[in-house]
Amino acid sequence: MRISRKRTKYKKTPPKKYQTNQYIRSEQVRLIDETGENVGVTDTAKALAMAQDKGLDLVEVSPLAKPPVAKIVDYSKLKYQEEKERRKEKAKQKKVEVKGIRLSLRISEHDKEVRVRQANKFLSQDDKVKIEMILRGRERQHRDLAREIINKFISSVNELIPAAAESSVTIQGGKLSVVIAKK
Repeated sequence: MRISRKRTKYKKTPPKKYQTNQYIRSEQVRLIDETGENVGVTDTAKALAMAQDKGLDLVEVSPLAKPPVAKIVDYSKLKYQEEKERRKEKAKQKKVEVKGIRLSLRISEHDKEVRVRQANKFLSQDDKVKIEMILRGRERQHRDLAREIINKFISSVNELIPAAAESSVTIQGGKLSVVIAKK
């Protein structure tokens, strides 16, 4: 017997829904005119007539207030301004990525220098760097040597850009890893 489950998708938070014009349900509203001045508590029908005379919309901006606050504005401009603000906030956000660099126990000096330059480039872009070392076969017996190589790598990265390990080196099976970030 197969059990079907409803799949839920994670949705973005929807933009604010405003009650406008004839859809405002309360009898009285605290009215703010198009210049931003407080007119006072008026009947919804009277406020709607004032908005229509000016060729604008009556928008309920604070429905939970007693009485609800309504504003005379151009509704399309209001929506546009909010979308613009949302885009600005989204542009300000910086997603920190974790870039990975893999070392080995028998890494040559030149390869290590290349990876140090890579790590410095990632850190200069304000990303975090995860340093991994996978030990295979007999290499698993030399965890202390692997830890020493990782610490030397971190100190060589530190020479150009000051960085610090977020935690100590973790060992999971034959894999050693540490995450470093810019100070």
